[in-house]
Amino acid sequence: MKLLHECLVRSAREYPGNIAVVDQAGSCSYAELDARAEAYAGLLVALGVGRGERILLWAEKSVELPALMQGALRKGVVYVPVDPLGPVSRLEKILADSGASLVFSTASRLADLDALERRPRIVVLDDPACPLHWSHVELPASASAPEEIGEHDLAYILYTSGSTGTPKGVALSHRNALAFVEWANERFAFEARDRFSNHAPFHFDLSVLDLYCAFSRGAAVCLVPEGIAFSPALLTAFLQEQRISVWYSVPSVLLMMMRDGNLLQSCPDSLRVVLFAGEPFPIKHLRVLREAFPGLRMANLFGPTETNVCTCYEVVAVDPARLQPVPIGTAASGDEVWAEKDDGRRCEVGEEGELIVRGPTVMLGYFGQPAVTGSYRTGDLVRQLDDGNYEYLGRRDDMLKVRGYRIERGEVEAALLAHPRVREAAVIVAGGGMDAALWAFLVPSDGEAVSLIELKRHCAERLPRYMIVDRAKTLAELPRNANGKVDRFKLKALVED
Repeated sequence: MKLLHECLVRSAREYPGNIAVVDQAGSCSYAELDARAEAYAGLLVALGVGRGERILLWAEKSVELPALMQGALRKGVVYVPVDPLGPVSRLEKILADSGASLVFSTASRLADLDALERRPRIVVLDDPACPLHWSHVELPASASAPEEIGEHDLAYILYTSGSTGTPKGVALSHRNALAFVEWANERFAFEARDRFSNHAPFHFDLSVLDLYCAFSRGAAVCLVPEGIAFSPALLTAFLQEQRISVWYSVPSVLLMMMRDGNLLQSCPDSLRVVLFAGEPFPIKHLRVLREAFPGLRMANLFGPTETNVCTCYEVVAVDPARLQPVPIGTAASGDEVWAEKDDGRRCEVGEEGELIVRGPTVMLGYFGQPAVTGSYRTGDLVRQLDDGNYEYLGRRDDMLKVRGYRIERGEVEAALLAHPRVREAAVIVAGGGMDAALWAFLVPSDGEAVSLIELKRHCAERLPRYMIVDRAKTLAELPRNANGKVDRFKLKALVED
C-alpha cells in the first residue's frame, strides 16, 4: 500500500463484516466505515474543499472522526486533529497557522467558535437538529473521480504541545505514516483477530498505530473515551470488557492502572502485546509489570512526533540490578539512526551525543516552514551501548543547570525512584544563579512523606554531590498534561508562585 486510506479500502473488501471501530455508542463494521468515509468524501466535494486544503477536527472521540479522516484522505484533503479538551484559544492559533478552510466540531462548541475573531466555516457532527449539521448539506451522487494522490503528499498535521509559545504543525505524508505502520505490523504480527485499544487522543502520534495498524489488518480499534482516559479502574475494566489484545500508551497510564486499577490482578487473557512510548518507564515499576506477565510481548517505542517511532527496544527481561530505564533500542520503521557530537562527528560506542534520524518516517517539515531534507536532529541525547542499543539520556533543552553544574534529570529521578518508599518522582530547577535549587517532587508508596535528610542520604549513595536534591515536596499525585506526561510547568509553579 502507498496511501493511508488504502488500508481501510482493502480491509473493507477483504473483511467487510469485521468490526472496525468501537465507540461509546456501539460499533461499526468495515463495510459501514467504508460507506461513511465515502459519504464524508462527498461532503467535502459538496463544500468545495479540495486537494491540499486543511480541515480541523475539534470533537470528542467517536466513529465519525476516523470516518472523516478517511474521507478527507480519499480527496487529498489534509486533516488536523485538535485536542478536544483544549481551550478555544489554542484552536484559534492552529486555525491561523494551518490556514484551515473548515472546522468539524460539535454543537456544544458553537458559542466558542462564534466568538473567534476569524470565524471559520463550521460543520457540526453530533446534532442533526442543528442547521450546521452535515446532514443538511446536499451531497453529490458520488464523490467524483479519484484524486491523483502521491505517497509523499501531505496527509495530516499534528500540532506540538506549544506550552511556551505558538504551536508548530508537524506535517506528515502518507509514506511517513505507512513506513511506521508496515514496520509495526511485521514486528508485532498484528492480525485481523486483534482488538486495539486507542488510548491516545487523535492529535497525539501514538494514535497512528492504533488506527492504521488496525485498519490495515482488518482488526478492531476500540476508542477509549476521553472521560475515562485517566481513570485507572475504568481503564482496566475497559481492557476486560473489550477483550483488548494490543495496548499502546504512555507509561504513566500503565502505572496508574497497576497502582489503582488492579491491572496486575485483572489483566485479561486476551492481551498479548503491550507497547509504551512518550516518556521513560520507571525501571522499578516496569520490572514488576514484566515479571507479572511473562507471556506478553512488551516494547519501548521511541521517537518524537517529527519521526514517529524511529527506535524500538523489546523488553524481554529487566535486569534486577538496573537502576536506569530500559534502552530505547535500535533503528525501527526503515530509519537509520546515529548519535552525533557537537562538532558533527559520529559518536563511538559509549559516547554521548544527539540522536539523528534519517529515513521514511522523518516529517515533511513544520507546516508553512521550509521542508526537511536529509536527516533530522531530534534534540535527544543518547549513548550507544556495547550491544548496539541506544540509551536515552534526556533532552538537549531539558538539561538542568545548578550552580554551574549540568545535571541529567533522568539520572536524578532514577536515583530517587530507587528508594523503596518512593513511587513516583519528578525533578526541576527553580530559581536562578546561585539561588537555583534542585527540587524533587515525590509521590510516596505508603502515603508518608520521606524526609529531606533521608532523601539526601539516599542520593549521596548513588549520585555526585552536585546532583543531590536541595528541596523536596510530597504530592498525592504528579500533575500531568493532556497526553499523560508529567507537567513540569505546573510543578515549577508550585514552588515559584
